[in-house]
Amino acid sequence: GSEIAKSWQLGYAPDGGGALLAHLRKAGFRDNELRASGLFGGGEDGPLRDRFRQRLMFPICNDYGEVIAFSGRVLPPNEDPAKYVNSPETPLFTKGRALFGLHKARRPLADAGTAIVCEGQLDLIRVFESGLQNVVAPQGTAFTPAQARLLKRYVESVVLCFDSDRAGRTAVERSLPILLAAGFAVRVAALPPGEDPDSLIRKNGAEAFRALIENATDYFDFAVSEAGR
Repeated sequence: GSEIAKSWQLGYAPDGGGALLAHLRKAGFRDNELRASGLFGGGEDGPLRDRFRQRLMFPICNDYGEVIAFSGRVLPPNEDPAKYVNSPETPLFTKGRALFGLHKARRPLADAGTAIVCEGQLDLIRVFESGLQNVVAPQGTAFTPAQARLLKRYVESVVLCFDSDRAGRTAVERSLPILLAAGFAVRVAALPPGEDPDSLIRKNGAEAFRALIENATDYFDFAVSEAGR
């Protein structure tokens, strides 16, 4: 609802490609500053245009809650094959170093000692708002060493809760060596086929999701069952 949208500072990027540009120019920003922000396309010399169009906008924050970048999820009727578009790297934002939701989850993570790791922003928000607040999401799919080091400040173990499709399984396989090398105990929560955390909680409730997390298997058992597919 609107309270969740406010809490997570969700927004909307209209179609057209000029609304944000006009707003920021009116606010006094110069074109060189706008180019450096990562919020516009248009190359070095071409005319600037809004990077995000007809998308649900998620601000990406650093661990202190300062907005450093954005992720935009496509909205119908737009059929852009890129479901998510993220800010490019800028002086403020290095993609492999940010964890979505960390600024809100810091204390719950430290209290729980475990991080639930989801793939996407919508999944994370749904899990957090359902009462499981020790949750983060990498800004892509697989974890990077820098993200693992950042998370290690707060927890000793992780439960990977990626989508049950091929891309989700690949992300688990890529994340495992990085998380194990960083010293985490790793478990994998097996979502039912075709489900993600958001759809599962909406259909079956928070308790069903909580049970899934509690029953997550050790990564070794996951690897053995995957090898037997």
